[in-house]
Amino acid sequence: MKIVVTGASGFVGQSLVPLLARAGAELLLVGRDPARLTELFPNCESCGYDGFEQRAQGWDQLIHLAVANTNSGLGADEFMRVNVDFLIEIADKARRAGISRLVNVSSTHALDEANHAPYALSKREAVNRLATISGMTVTTVYLPLVYGERFARLNRLPRWLARGLFAVVAALRPVVHVERLAEFILSGSESDPESDVILSDSQHGNYLFHTAKRAVDLGAALGILLLLWWALVLIWAYIRLDSPGPGVFAQLRVGKNGREFVCYKFRTMKLGTRQAGTHEVSASAITPFGRFLRARKLDELPQIWNILRNEMSLIGPRPCLPTQTALIAARKRRGVLDLKPGVSGLAQINGIDMSDPERLARWDARYLALQSLRLDLAIGMSTLTGRGQGDKVAE
Repeated sequence: MKIVVTGASGFVGQSLVPLLARAGAELLLVGRDPARLTELFPNCESCGYDGFEQRAQGWDQLIHLAVANTNSGLGADEFMRVNVDFLIEIADKARRAGISRLVNVSSTHALDEANHAPYALSKREAVNRLATISGMTVTTVYLPLVYGERFARLNRLPRWLARGLFAVVAALRPVVHVERLAEFILSGSESDPESDVILSDSQHGNYLFHTAKRAVDLGAALGILLLLWWALVLIWAYIRLDSPGPGVFAQLRVGKNGREFVCYKFRTMKLGTRQAGTHEVSASAITPFGRFLRARKLDELPQIWNILRNEMSLIGPRPCLPTQTALIAARKRRGVLDLKPGVSGLAQINGIDMSDPERLARWDARYLALQSLRLDLAIGMSTLTGRGQGDKVAE
């Protein structure tokens, strides 16, 4: 594989290039200072941006790492010039050189639409501009905190202490080893059909993260049960008096690893309403008190029992019905079924419900990739302040 890399002199580039070279890739490194690139990587070809188009004729893919980072101290116009205009210029040269694939490396900071910092705005605009380029496959890869063989100050500490501190960092925020990026690049165009990809280590093997998450789940569930039991009883009693039917509604849902479990909620719909996704149920099926409960997510309170049984978590993808096969298939394809479902989730606080299975699965996969204690806290706070009010009913 013949790979062109821009911005190879940065941290990610210095960690990535040796991995690609060891895997047997032929590399052309492009930068403003070719002499510096030759000094860093004496066994790789290098050139400046002026000669890039001629030197890269017939190469396979371009990995664009050249970027103005958040700590560069540039103004908004300069961020746009470097992260947007310069990128499009490079992409056009690559297309004319016959390069069939462009991998645009970005940061997960740019995924947050509420982030209006010049860096994030410029990286989002870059993605919009890249979408207009034809004649080549363009993939934007979003990376969280990147680490490699060296992890800055932690390498100066004793190994046992460095490992412990790194586990804390990885529990609090998403991280990715640069090997993941190398594997993605070397897999070529077959690696992922999506135009946007998030790479991370996930929290699969982080014992500290899972211990802390479970402790928070249990603490919250027990706290609600011990302190608000009287409110649960009052809500149950009012539902029974408000309309015919039980106070608590039990429904089969799909949980972790695709296993089915019984999910409990306060009943918000009239007795006899058909079993279907909320978006498929008419608004007339919601009782007046049920509308009040759903608007405040109070109908979810009985799910503390599911949390205590370790069937659910406070934060995670919302569990779907076994009949929602399109959503189940989309989640399975993206690895989302590896997660415990949650009372609230990233998709829900962003107003995405089960009416669009593919879109919901993509957001669930985003949560899987970005999962951290800090993100869980942010989702929980957003839910408490009024976001994530559940699936919308049909009109």
